[in-house]
Amino acid sequence: MIPINAPQIGQEEVEAVIQVLKSGILTHSLGAGPMVKRFEADFAKFVGAKHAVAVNSGTAALHMALAAVGVKRGDEVILPSFTFVATAETVVMAGAKPVFADINPETYNISPDEVEKAITKRAKAVIAVDLYGAPADLKPIREITDKHGLKVIEDAAQAHGAVYDGKPVGAYADIACWSFYASKNMTTGEGGMVTTNDDELAEKLRLIRCHGEQQKYLSVMVGHNYRMPEIEAAIGYVQLQKLPRFLAKRRENAERLTAKLCKTDKLQLPKELKDCRNSWYLYTVRLIGADRKRRDNIVEQLRGKGIGAEVYYPWPIHTMPYYCRFGKRKLPETEKAAEQVFSLPVHPGVSAEQIDLIGENVLKLLK
Repeated sequence: MIPINAPQIGQEEVEAVIQVLKSGILTHSLGAGPMVKRFEADFAKFVGAKHAVAVNSGTAALHMALAAVGVKRGDEVILPSFTFVATAETVVMAGAKPVFADINPETYNISPDEVEKAITKRAKAVIAVDLYGAPADLKPIREITDKHGLKVIEDAAQAHGAVYDGKPVGAYADIACWSFYASKNMTTGEGGMVTTNDDELAEKLRLIRCHGEQQKYLSVMVGHNYRMPEIEAAIGYVQLQKLPRFLAKRRENAERLTAKLCKTDKLQLPKELKDCRNSWYLYTVRLIGADRKRRDNIVEQLRGKGIGAEVYYPWPIHTMPYYCRFGKRKLPETEKAAEQVFSLPVHPGVSAEQIDLIGENVLKLLK
């Protein structure tokens, strides 16, 4: 089976972990151990941010971001329903109401026009997701939120190395959140990062990360235990050095697969908008005019041929049993996409020959 994603771990990561174990420094009481600080500094530089705060998951990053911008009980946060559940889950954890907005059917990212329609007096923030590694359209969203006095959080969990408007993703957000889960473009196993250019938000994020402690045993606000261990940071530091190579291979594979699949008119292929570069976390195609049954049948047949096709995401969050309680909204583009999209492997472990095999099998099944 060619997996949809696979961590690319080498001897360098193994040696980095051994060095941490030998050092005896496995964590730091305020989350600021030597490897964590080194990783934070390099990651901030990579994404062009003033501050980077390492945490133990992408979900923790989102929860911290919402807390740092002041989201609280009774507030509303506007976000897409076509994303992983953690994006909405953290809104609920913060005590706020998730308000789901529809997507652009070309990019699968939240539509700026739909964001504006969803704003009420209770709105506090907008979360824009860079789905599949394709940058969300942040400039118009930023204009809308500035007009209404809202904060912008960018869920960049799938977008390491992506570029929007000629800048690394996150440039137009108050806070950007990243994941280093095992399937991501770079990994620490679990883990995440929060980046910002705002000094005050950065200070709040560091306090929230570790029980609100300004110094050991002195808490000045409510916080959590969201520290990143030193071993994870050591892996992340090595992975970050390799990330440009990983991204180049993902792009090469994506472009090769596009050259194969452009021969059919039955698929909507992924696109890159002007002045944007995808991170190609997932190569997601859309089976034009299909229903869920037809799409799922194609995915199952591909798996039967050893190709790890997957569906991200078959059930929009607003249709899930728990999240129905926040009110029914009509999200036609979201619901249609969820029935028609599927993703194909393009990660760095996929060879050119395997890309050709994937493309040829997809074309055969569409005849």
